[in-house]
Amino acid sequence: MIIARSPLRISLGGGGTDLPSYYRHHEGFLIAASIDRYVYITLQKTFEQQLIVKYSQVERVPNAKSLRHPIVREALTLLGMENEHLEITSIADIPTGSGLGSSGSFTVALLKALHTLNDNLVSRNDLAEQACHIEIDRLNEPIGKQDQYIAAYGGITCFRFTKDDRVVIEPLRISTETMGRLQTNFLLFHTGISRKANSILKEQNDKTLETNQDMVDNLHYVKEMGFRSKEAFESGELHEIGAIMHEHWQHKKKRSKAMSSPQIDEWYKFALENGAIGGKVIGAGGGGFLMLYSEDTDRLRAAMAGAGVREVGFRLEAEGTSTIVL
Repeated sequence: MIIARSPLRISLGGGGTDLPSYYRHHEGFLIAASIDRYVYITLQKTFEQQLIVKYSQVERVPNAKSLRHPIVREALTLLGMENEHLEITSIADIPTGSGLGSSGSFTVALLKALHTLNDNLVSRNDLAEQACHIEIDRLNEPIGKQDQYIAAYGGITCFRFTKDDRVVIEPLRISTETMGRLQTNFLLFHTGISRKANSILKEQNDKTLETNQDMVDNLHYVKEMGFRSKEAFESGELHEIGAIMHEHWQHKKKRSKAMSSPQIDEWYKFALENGAIGGKVIGAGGGGFLMLYSEDTDRLRAAMAGAGVREVGFRLEAEGTSTIVL
């Protein structure tokens, strides 16, 4: 049996500039961090003359062409494994629709497991690019590249997306002391709202392709905030990070009316009144997780718990996608 796992992620600056509709014209930049919440894929050959795929549903089909699950179907086809008799199971620490990049993590973990089965040595970059090819090119999803790349590489990482589709990777140069403060001061709260990111991302993607000036200007500004965040992280000015997050969230909400909701706005205002310096909804928006930066975390935790908002603990991780062979 092969077990592969890919970490989920949080975005720390520049999110949204990783969509091809933007970076192919203007170049993108963002910072992302992997966390110790994972998507797991278990994979083994089966004696049964069928392909068995277990996720929220169970599919038993003669070959990959018959699968309803689009990512599994395309991954098997891409690697020339359409007629393999396998049992593939996926589980996750956090449900889908969370905004933590679970789809990208799923795709990278699945590819890693399949390559391991075939004894293929595959680089982290190739793993990320193959995952992007499946989701963006083959399935035409209106998504960016950060989820696949941070899942493959792990750590706190800067990504520059060039006009010719290359991705330049640079680890964030952050001190051990700053890392410890960062781990202590960032908190994640589950809104309890599950949402499909595709509709929000499609709206952004369509407006960018149409050269909607408000959208393009918004993403230019968000990219500049990504560079400012990098400087603040590397200089240890974490209080500034909270202020930039707040500024980012105000701009992010302008991209789509579906980005927030009255309930999320109420929780965010309440958090600012109780020790948060800044924050944002992780991912495309609309629900999932609210990430907050605070230097008075005990006060903020108590307040949010009193408001009925559940905190989900996490640690930053540096390993990226990995496998175990049993």
